[in-house]
Amino acid sequence: MTDFFDRQARTHNVRLNKVQQKAVLQTQGPLLLLACPGSGKTTTLIMRIGYLIEEIGVTPKRIKAITFSRASANDMKSRYEQFFPSLGQVDFSTIHSLAFSIASRYLKSQGIAFTMIEGTPNSNIPMKSQILKDLYKQALKEDCSDDQLQEMMHFISFIKNYMVPQSEWGQETLPNKEAVKIAIQYEAVKSQNPSHLWLDFDDLLVLAYEALSNDETIHAAFSNLYDYVLTDESQDTSRLQHAIVEQLVSSHQNLCVVADDDQTIYSWRAADPSYLLNFKETYPNASILKMEQNYRSSPNIVSVANQLIKRNTKRYKKEMFTENSMSKDIELKQLHDDQAQMRYVIYGLLDLKDTGSAAILFRNNASAILYISELERRGIPFYMKDVDQRFFSHWVVEDILNFMRLSFNLERKDIFLKVARKFNLYLSNDQIRKFERIEEVGNVFQLLSRHVQLKEYQIQSLLAYAKVYEQMKISRPKTVIKLVREQLGFEQMLQNRAEKFGFRIEVLLDILSTLEQIAEPYTTMEAFAKRLKDLDTLTQKAKKIKDPKAVTLSTFHSAKGLEFDHVYMIDCHNGTIPSEEDTRDTEKLEEARRLFYVGMTRARHHLELLTYVAKDGKDKTESRFVSEVRSIILKNKKQQEQAIYQKEHAHPHTIYEANALTVGLAIVHTKFGEGHIVRIKSDRVILQFADTQKELSIQMILDKALLAKNIPLEQGKPIVK
Repeated sequence: MTDFFDRQARTHNVRLNKVQQKAVLQTQGPLLLLACPGSGKTTTLIMRIGYLIEEIGVTPKRIKAITFSRASANDMKSRYEQFFPSLGQVDFSTIHSLAFSIASRYLKSQGIAFTMIEGTPNSNIPMKSQILKDLYKQALKEDCSDDQLQEMMHFISFIKNYMVPQSEWGQETLPNKEAVKIAIQYEAVKSQNPSHLWLDFDDLLVLAYEALSNDETIHAAFSNLYDYVLTDESQDTSRLQHAIVEQLVSSHQNLCVVADDDQTIYSWRAADPSYLLNFKETYPNASILKMEQNYRSSPNIVSVANQLIKRNTKRYKKEMFTENSMSKDIELKQLHDDQAQMRYVIYGLLDLKDTGSAAILFRNNASAILYISELERRGIPFYMKDVDQRFFSHWVVEDILNFMRLSFNLERKDIFLKVARKFNLYLSNDQIRKFERIEEVGNVFQLLSRHVQLKEYQIQSLLAYAKVYEQMKISRPKTVIKLVREQLGFEQMLQNRAEKFGFRIEVLLDILSTLEQIAEPYTTMEAFAKRLKDLDTLTQKAKKIKDPKAVTLSTFHSAKGLEFDHVYMIDCHNGTIPSEEDTRDTEKLEEARRLFYVGMTRARHHLELLTYVAKDGKDKTESRFVSEVRSIILKNKKQQEQAIYQKEHAHPHTIYEANALTVGLAIVHTKFGEGHIVRIKSDRVILQFADTQKELSIQMILDKALLAKNIPLEQGKPIVK
């Protein structure tokens, strides 16, 4: 045992602390390893695997390591090969890769073929997104936007991963009124040929669990395939994924689950934090270890982040700490507006010697666009962490461009049809279809009023819109966007759609504001459209090529697992983090606080939380989490000042170290006076004062300098303070 750890220290300079060593040595039975941010969980996992092979004699292929993402699986495999190049191959994979193997064998045993409709496109059959778009249009009589498609995909994925029976689908939060109907039709389309199924990624999980639960042959084959199973980032794992792992280890229960309940931020993907909290209900004989030492961040950051996350109630009690040296205090900055915030961050980056060690973190992707534009203008390289960044293809952006395109030619019936429902006209499906059938060419407003029966308010709106379009022809792009928002009723339409489809209105309005800011310097709509296209190209390029000096731009979600010397968390306002939706639900509010905590704990030395006073003439209120951080910092400073004062005015023989406390020691308490130590427990001490006994916390005694050794003076009299 000792030889193994000594060998790793000599060979790889890996020195595990006591808890990490326990995690390596606890090889038999279920283990929940709660790993605080920066606590070295990956290194510990790799050492555990190495120990199993080198010391226990486990065959490498009998070990299964399951990760949340393909990138994590590749990273873990690479680090394992770096530390243990001479050992055999361990099976590192994602849960979906494992599920594919199980589902394939299961379906083959039943003589059923299948084709994947997610991932690599198949020219012979429609992909998942197209099937859902078609069903959406069929149900709601309108095209499905990217946002609406994502909402439907998340809904279907959630109900499967949360193992919700089809009879209860209607009880979940719906992205639209037809969601359940669309989901049921989607399942029917995929299984229309019972001998050849169409499957998406979630179906692989469903079938894998079904196979392990119902097919004894397959259960035996896969449960006997591995003697040891490890799962990483298990706080991101869904109820269905946990159930698959339970089946996989049912014969031996040699399971090591590595997770941090304080970093559970994917409930919308059906990640189930209650599974971790109830781990011993599933595995009564489980051991639980807490890796609380943070090797990443400065004490300033660790202390505040630790106190912030304690405000959540549904969590394991943990005391994250660090032995790193002190660094800069967390900085809370309030700027005038979002432009001032951006300039502040850019100037900060320009002062850095190594911009590659810096990150700008945000909740909404729209927040990044202004920074992309300015970083490019300043010649600062940047890297986009979020691969699903869809700002430039967002339906709001496309709508604004279509409103502009229509102003160049009011006879473009095809363009008008794309935005016909985006005016505040409330055109019905019948009115839209009648307009589509008009063969006459001409001004779309005039054609609509001549050939389609309209209500009086619609006629008046059309006349007003025609005048607005005359004004748009001679206006700058920024003014055009404002006219679309206010005069054409686009912003009101966004409000209505947000309520109807569950969109976050603040996200949609942020997109409009960002477009206005991009449009600011341009005099023509053509120049504005070109700038959007150039920024889109720049963004796509920044996802693929990472310059060593590149600043990282990332959402809080995608930043998990990363670390930087300098972190700027921007747009820290109520309505954003937490969102309005978060504040209406206790569980969502706690998840938002976890998300904020994840952002904070990405920083090694320098962390700034940034807000601004107003945007677009509307006041902004700093995030409640920023307010919480401020109160924690003030409280810490007050305690530090008190500690300094107490130390300066303390008894000359004050006790500051636990090992100075011994049974029988004569002491003086700052309040209770003279006494002696009767007994010492693990974290408590029992003191005798005359006829009174007191049991006190050792840590509190040390922190508050409550005890001193009662050492007599030369005259033989005790010192009593």
